[in-house]
Amino acid sequence: MRAGDRSGRAPKLALEEAVSLAHALPGLEVAGAEVVRLPKPHPGLLFGTGKVEELRARIEADEVELVLIDGTVSPVQQRNLEKEWKVKLLDRTSLILEIFADRAATREGVLQVELAALSYQRTRLVRAWTHLERQRGGLGFVGGPGETQIEADRRAIDEQMVKLRRQLEKVVKTRELHRAARAKVPYPVVALVGYTNAGKSTLFNRLTGAEVMAKDMLFATLDPTMRAVDLPHDTRVILSDTVGFISDLPTQLVAAFRATLEEVLDADLIVHVRDISHPETEAQARDVEEILEALGTDPAIPRLELWNKADLLDAEAAETARNLAARRDDVYLGSALTGQGLDALLDRVAGELTETLAEVTLRLPYDAGRARAWLHEQGAVQAERQAEDGTRLDLRWTQRQAARFAAAFPALAPAGTRPPAEAKPEPDRSDDPWAKPNG
Repeated sequence: MRAGDRSGRAPKLALEEAVSLAHALPGLEVAGAEVVRLPKPHPGLLFGTGKVEELRARIEADEVELVLIDGTVSPVQQRNLEKEWKVKLLDRTSLILEIFADRAATREGVLQVELAALSYQRTRLVRAWTHLERQRGGLGFVGGPGETQIEADRRAIDEQMVKLRRQLEKVVKTRELHRAARAKVPYPVVALVGYTNAGKSTLFNRLTGAEVMAKDMLFATLDPTMRAVDLPHDTRVILSDTVGFISDLPTQLVAAFRATLEEVLDADLIVHVRDISHPETEAQARDVEEILEALGTDPAIPRLELWNKADLLDAEAAETARNLAARRDDVYLGSALTGQGLDALLDRVAGELTETLAEVTLRLPYDAGRARAWLHEQGAVQAERQAEDGTRLDLRWTQRQAARFAAAFPALAPAGTRPPAEAKPEPDRSDDPWAKPNG
């Protein structure tokens, strides 16, 4: 069921997405789905008493054990509906948390999801269950006599969140070491981004031969997977498959979501994979662009679009898509499943990245040993010779490497080097839900 109108999109299509979310959780069999219109949500039951009774009869007839509501349900509403229907109830946030927990593969992803789940639970400790109304005695070692159960629960959650954050700090440091090691490989990074279920993992598998999970379900991939790929013109790149974007992502999951997308911020080129066969492909594309902007992605990073799943279009829709794509030089119509249109896209990607591999000659004073060592570690030095005023280095590097060199050694950077995205002042996103802290 879908509670309220969260995004202004067609309720039927939003319900289809909600059903896809349900299918993404293993072991669930969807017995039925419907849009329930709520002119004014009931504070205690969400639905009116008549609708509650009608749905109770259907739940009993179909022997339903779990009800999913695609929207926000308050703790009181959840408790009352579970009592009325005698089933377990999950709202949209709870369901996505469950999916994230099931899909997260890396240690950082698992910790971020656990932290998000605790943050969500903490917000719901508002007399949601009867045991929270009892007074708790004790010897005063944990909160003292008279501490309510809700305060004890909140304290336990806070302590666990502190432990998780400490573990995350260690994991993030390890991840930074891995990223530093990858940065030494002088290959450009190509990030695949797009709305969830757009076909990114299918494209990734076709190009790399990797066995990345690529099922027809939402959130099939939750952690970036990176592989080296050889493109036309003898161009080797690092290809990064990322988690799919989704509208109205619960705020508790923003940090977990962002943690899986940090590779995008370091990319030399972004390929936005769109499901061109989806009725709301334009709205999905806007969601992706808004999230990329909110993440602080450098607008100077080149972007291309693959209008994927062209094989699912009928003749008329395919002709319309071809005409629209022809008007733009950054769009390629194709199919990751059949391979249609991918050769042209890969040729363009290689061309773009060949242009970003700049060749420059840099003079370093003899006392700039750290800068010289950094360039050698990056594999950017093609030739080196000594002169009276210092060392001449012939470099071949990516824009990403040039930007990092400029950040680390600003006085030595060549003129015109693009400043790194992370050096830009943070835009004011105080009203942006993506900018809210996790917890």
